[in-house]
Amino acid sequence: MPNTVFWFRRDLRLTDNPALLAAVDAAGNDGVRALFVLDPVPFRASGGPRTSHLLRSLRALERSLGDRLLVRHGDPVDEVPRAAAEIGAQEVHIAADYGPYGLRRDQRVEKALAGHGVTLHRTGSPYAVAPGRIRKPDDSPYRVFTPYSRAWRAHGWRGPVDAPRGVSWLPAEDGDGLPPVPELPDVELPEAGEDAARRRLAAFLDGPLRDYESERNRPDRDGTSRLSVCLKYGELHPRTILAELAKYPGPGAETFRNEICWRDFYADVVFHRPESLWESLDRRVGSIATDSGAEADARFAAWASGRTGYPIVDAGMRQLLGIGWMHNRVRMITASFLVKDLHLPWQRGAAHFLDRLVDGDYASNNHGWQWVAGTGTDAAPYVRVFNPVTQGRKFDPSGAYVRRWVPELAGLEGAAVHEPWTLPEQPAGYPGPIVDHAAERRETLERFDRVRR
Repeated sequence: MPNTVFWFRRDLRLTDNPALLAAVDAAGNDGVRALFVLDPVPFRASGGPRTSHLLRSLRALERSLGDRLLVRHGDPVDEVPRAAAEIGAQEVHIAADYGPYGLRRDQRVEKALAGHGVTLHRTGSPYAVAPGRIRKPDDSPYRVFTPYSRAWRAHGWRGPVDAPRGVSWLPAEDGDGLPPVPELPDVELPEAGEDAARRRLAAFLDGPLRDYESERNRPDRDGTSRLSVCLKYGELHPRTILAELAKYPGPGAETFRNEICWRDFYADVVFHRPESLWESLDRRVGSIATDSGAEADARFAAWASGRTGYPIVDAGMRQLLGIGWMHNRVRMITASFLVKDLHLPWQRGAAHFLDRLVDGDYASNNHGWQWVAGTGTDAAPYVRVFNPVTQGRKFDPSGAYVRRWVPELAGLEGAAVHEPWTLPEQPAGYPGPIVDHAAERRETLERFDRVRR
């Protein structure tokens, strides 16, 4: 049987990896070369937290492969054919990538391989249902989540598959090796790798899942899965999660299943509209006036460093700086504040999040920002302006989340922590509000009115 190459990308795991099984089936248990190409284009674009997690996850994968992961640095158009030629491989196997850059890269690699008589085989994808698979009855893509989610459930998905057994991976000779993990002394990042991901899934299923429907919006409690980073790097496949959720009937499992659907939905939107990663889907709403100049830059810097004077906003931004992750409810609050209180473009906030998030996924992140900005798939949020005080009181009623991340307010008791400017004495070291929310809300609605007339 001829040798094959399996090219790892967003699937850094052995279990539930159909493309890897296809590579083994084609070559037998002693004819597969495991390859990872450190592509400088996305690697340079990754912030420190994402770079750290990727490299640590690759080290975990390397151990699981018996130190036989061939790592090459450079353009995959050059490196993948070279790795195939070195072992006389006739096939290269991958899980399909549906992102704008990944699609173009894979087409270029496929053409280069064909020039050497090698075929590129795509099996599966990083999603429960691959982008482009679900369409309306008129064959057009969905633009609204709810009807997409109904079609997604009706379509269904395959069950997970086991890891290949008894494989002797081909030696990783003449590789470039993995670069050192960047030192981020001020950022506490999660453990990386497939084993860590499976432990995190088990802990979620045995604990927070039960009350997930009611607790997922509470940043003061450990009520979420923290699985987004595992999905980002393919340390877990969503099929694996969905199969486990099927064992847990109840509203918690159903609500979490919906979150998996949102991930597939945004990937589908980007597949059909790749320009929507950085351009507003609703161009009319996206044409709203935004601020620029020195004062706007100063306000952005205050937001990014958690110094706006609005405690729930500052807590979220400091959580992002501290652990490379932010609670989803607070992501919406902080995004709304940047776009609708500070009148800055959603793209600027999306880029900052991608630079700081360990789970930064382009489709989910950027379309989450568009949802908040009112320029994306949901037409309603353009009139929705999150009140940071109301949001803080509702979802962090005791103030525990704020006190955890804003130590200047640790001495305040109860809900007063959400309006420190109302106290007789302002807490030492903490700034007052940089804007008046009520006034900026009116300004936002006036700007929206002007573009929607």
